[in-house]
Amino acid sequence: MSAAESVLRVRDLDVRIPTPRGELHAVRGVNFDLRPGEVLGLVGESGSGKSVTLRALLGLHRKPVRVTGEVTYGGHNLVGMPERKLRDVRGAQISMIFQEPMTALNPVLTIGEQIRENLREHRGVTGRAALARATELLDLVGIPSAATRLADYPHQFSGGMRQRAMIAIALASEPRVLLADEPTTALDVTIQDQILRLLLRLREQLGMSVVLVTHDLGVVAQTCDRVAVMYAGRLVETAGVTDLFRQPRHAYTLGLLRSLPDAGAHRRPLRPITGSPPDLRDAPRGCAFFPRCAFGTDACLGAEPPLVPLSGERATACVHHAQLPAVGEVLV
Repeated sequence: MSAAESVLRVRDLDVRIPTPRGELHAVRGVNFDLRPGEVLGLVGESGSGKSVTLRALLGLHRKPVRVTGEVTYGGHNLVGMPERKLRDVRGAQISMIFQEPMTALNPVLTIGEQIRENLREHRGVTGRAALARATELLDLVGIPSAATRLADYPHQFSGGMRQRAMIAIALASEPRVLLADEPTTALDVTIQDQILRLLLRLREQLGMSVVLVTHDLGVVAQTCDRVAVMYAGRLVETAGVTDLFRQPRHAYTLGLLRSLPDAGAHRRPLRPITGSPPDLRDAPRGCAFFPRCAFGTDACLGAEPPLVPLSGERATACVHHAQLPAVGEVLV
């Protein structure tokens, strides 16, 4: 896809985090494009680098963390952009919903003030106009009696309402891109469904593109257009949602799908992925998934397999992608 066809273009994104035990290479050579109006799911186990990637897109990492590569938006590379210029993009044209609203929201400011702050900084809207717009935004995200709830503090909202308030703050500047970092984590299934439906409705109404980080493949199936699967800091497979669920082309993706409960008439025991993710301070040679993979051979132990395109929208970093069985087939 050309840069003109994508809203956000990410190339060779690397994030290195120094620790007392050595440098942690948390994100390694990530490449993807985000299309206009698309919902792209970024999935993987905890610790795979999903949230670190999202923060790197907006320049939220601070030294001594090192971020390299290209994040192209509006013809400009956001990586290394001066903070003054980056603030014109961050929160204004690209907004983010953080994983835990109770820690992301300011506990000493009312919900209304936090929405108005965004309107004031990025849209120049103040006074009664800002108050009216803040009320409209809370109403848009489904909070009842919106005008009266503006004076409430975060602790006076339930978990689902805090998440909705976070979405309202993120939408205040009418962004072109929304980065949603596990927006339904720790919510019950009813509230989770409401939040996902809300994001899809707002995507249609506002014409936004969305990057949705999650480890829940059920959320991906319900919400996303395309999926990028992340393991050990790298993208190991990308595909359209239907293609990925029908026939994964990476052994790790197959393992994730086989770990899901079977809701059909013939239920089978869960087949979890054995072992643990690698320590990215000392990544293994070759394919990082090899120690946990049921299909691994000596061919996986050379250079780390690159993400190579297959037919259509698919790409994989698995050397045995053509031999992988379908999700429901039995391992032999």
